Amino acid sequence: MNTVLWLIGLCSSVFIGHRVEASHPYYGNFQSLQSTSVPISQPYRTGYHFQPSKNYMNDPNGPMIYNGIYHLFYQWSTSGPVWGNIVWAHATSIDLINWIHHKHAIVPSEPFDSEGTWSGSATFVQGKPIIQYTGIIESNQWNYQVQNMAVPKNLSDPFLVEWDKPVEYNPIIAHIDGINASAFRDPTTGWKGSDGIWRVTIGSEVGTDGISYLFRSDDFIHWTTAEQPLHSAKGTGMWECVDFFPVAVDGKEGLDTSVLGPNVKHVFKVSLDDTKHDYYTIGTYNPEKDKYTPDEGSIDNDSGLRFDYGKFYASKTFFDHEKKRRVLWGWANESSSVADDVKKGWAGLQAIPRTLWLSENGKQLQQWPVEEIKKLRTERVSLPSKVLEGGFVMEVPGLTASQADVDAIFELPKLEDADIMDPSWDNPQVLCSSKPASIRGKSGPVGLLALASKNLDEQTAIFFRVFNHQNKYVVLMCSDQSRSSLEESNDKTTYGAFIDFDPEHDKLSLRSLIDHSIVESYGVGGKAVITARVYPTLAIENAARVYVFNNGTKSAKMSNIEAWSLKKAQIKYLEDLKP
Repeated sequence: MNTVLWLIGLCSSVFIGHRVEASHPYYGNFQSLQSTSVPISQPYRTGYHFQPSKNYMNDPNGPMIYNGIYHLFYQWSTSGPVWGNIVWAHATSIDLINWIHHKHAIVPSEPFDSEGTWSGSATFVQGKPIIQYTGIIESNQWNYQVQNMAVPKNLSDPFLVEWDKPVEYNPIIAHIDGINASAFRDPTTGWKGSDGIWRVTIGSEVGTDGISYLFRSDDFIHWTTAEQPLHSAKGTGMWECVDFFPVAVDGKEGLDTSVLGPNVKHVFKVSLDDTKHDYYTIGTYNPEKDKYTPDEGSIDNDSGLRFDYGKFYASKTFFDHEKKRRVLWGWANESSSVADDVKKGWAGLQAIPRTLWLSENGKQLQQWPVEEIKKLRTERVSLPSKVLEGGFVMEVPGLTASQADVDAIFELPKLEDADIMDPSWDNPQVLCSSKPASIRGKSGPVGLLALASKNLDEQTAIFFRVFNHQNKYVVLMCSDQSRSSLEESNDKTTYGAFIDFDPEHDKLSLRSLIDHSIVESYGVGGKAVITARVYPTLAIENAARVYVFNNGTKSAKMSNIEAWSLKKAQIKYLEDLKP
């Protein structure tokens, strides 16, 4: 048993925001930032998260499953570890965990995309995949954006390596009066109405208002603009990477994007260019009026619900018809400096794909890592129930702690033993920042210390605090990066989320996927997820450790903890396939 003297007096409430990136950032001195070689030592490369062998990656594009093979396309820089000269890179998998990288699927080559091939989606039309993507064309207006299509050259190729961009049709949606051509991008997966007409929606902005324009087609080639947008919201700025899909009211099974009916709700998600956050609402889609309306209480701005309250942007879902699930991909960008990205020769990776479904209360989505991640589990550690006295810290032994899956369950305190909630504490990130792991409360912080060094000089703390608000539980989940690294140039922002907690049905559970420079944490069965990117200098490789801790003044009970070391995923990179 150890005490938590290492925690006392280490409060930091400063937000460091210098690494917040847009989906399409711009570097004026791009060429000077390029790396000339990739270093041999790579302590921050992940073992089981999706990332290319080198260079810069951002948005996941057009994920899909076709003839039993999963396809992930993604934005990739051909030039180096910062954004620029973007193509659609391509990889395939049979299990969403082990991947084969192929040659690039879509590259700038035609007048309709000569300046860039940006994000988009895949739709199955008569059983055949069609990609729609944003092309940047040469113009005296910077980033002049149009929408294009691409189709497989050979449908009998199981990997769909070759893609064709029909010049007779492209661009399929060109300049439209009244739409800002430099803010018009990222077409969604299409859906078909009961009238047999296809719809897609594309993000944009009008003044300071976010807007999602709607387009219709009877052949998925020739498109017309709807008289009104699918949805819009005041003061939300540019909407990138819009996603729109149905969810079942009951059960966890996913639905095809075109499904309608009385037992179906719809999810509308946008990536906010102004704040670099993904948020979503749950609501109703009227197919006759082609209009989406959020449910009452579903907040239509950046203070609303998020898929992830940490490093997670430009997310995209697809329907896995073979396993009847909707799968979510998201980009986890770096928290290190651009100079450090150049040194390591790469930047950006994808979070573990997640299954998502509508919560039983119908007010939010829940998420969980795809079940295939369990294939990587090796050594298992199981610890019995234990009372954690205030100030308690205990190592979880027997793990490869730099590459692990840790699942812990804690018990709720009595309401009278919880701190009283101040009504002014309405921003969870600010609250977590002002009350990091070093600040003791009555009931919490209690949770895990991931990627921690032996002497705890470095640690990423993921924890709960429990409050009493008018004799009801309020659960706060935090991911505290303030002591994640001795390297001060990193962004060490602390993240937080309030969790809609039902004490009769929910457990105070915390699952963390730890992988060298990323910690993805799922609270209360996936009601809140927080992804952190951290770069310890001491807690790397075999020197990393995982601890369970309670820094509350009152005791807490850990009712269960199970953990596994995870082996590396099997990856074949593009250069490995060359003769």
